[in-house]
Amino acid sequence: MSSVRADAKITLILGGARSGKSRLAEELAQKRSGRLVYVATAEAWDEEMRARIAEHKARRGDRWHDIEAPIAIAEVLRTLHANQAGGDTGAVLIDCMTLWLSNLMHANRDIATETAGLLAALDAVRFPVLLVSNEVGLGIVPDNKLARDFRDHQGRLNQAVAARADHAVFMAAGLPLVLK
Repeated sequence: MSSVRADAKITLILGGARSGKSRLAEELAQKRSGRLVYVATAEAWDEEMRARIAEHKARRGDRWHDIEAPIAIAEVLRTLHANQAGGDTGAVLIDCMTLWLSNLMHANRDIATETAGLLAALDAVRFPVLLVSNEVGLGIVPDNKLARDFRDHQGRLNQAVAARADHAVFMAAGLPLVLK
């Protein structure tokens, strides 16, 4: 992990399901001093998802302040930035961009507008932000329009965030590959 940096302002961590993305993001954030903020985009619609969320919370521990924001992550970043007293925020971890995109699509939000708002918020903050996202474009072409639209939006979102990021890491089988 020596080539993976903990000092970047904006870090994007990409990978597949259970690739170790969230765990790496948490480890990098915990190397920072100050308050750690976890922005959760997941919603607990069933017992299995509630168990996943509980597992993540237990793994993180008491140092983390959790904010549930299925859609309003740009607003959360702006609020944290505006309320930053003396630079006490050590890092903000947004987990995950893929669920955020899914939530936006389900709510019929304009993806381009929401992405632009997120990018503007990332540009403005003074604290480090780590963003976790799935790389969904490595498989077969989906067989239906909604799934193809989702894949295309996710690819564009990942590219836009990667362009803003100071550091980007791809996770596979728990191993980090530094992209940027």
